[in-house]
Amino acid sequence: MVHLERQEANGKWAQLKSSRTDADGRCGQLLPEEAVLHPGIYRLSFDTGSYHAGQNIGSFYPVVEISFQVCEGESHFHIPLLLSPNGYTTYRGS
Repeated sequence: MVHLERQEANGKWAQLKSSRTDADGRCGQLLPEEAVLHPGIYRLSFDTGSYHAGQNIGSFYPVVEISFQVCEGESHFHIPLLLSPNGYTTYRGS
């Protein structure tokens, strides 16, 4: 499960949408259709513990959170999470 949240002015996180990944480990459209990607701080939370448990694999990181900033004029993001049981990496894709 992947959760998309946006940080509000008071510092609290507001959930925008949750989705399950497909067979390729991707979420096609995580932003709700009616939503606009406003400038601000966003966070993706990946339930990696459940993913690994489903494969009968132990995992050091039960949740991976990726915070990122959206600037004015930006509207599309591809943020891959490369995952193994004992580590992960991420980057801004194209």
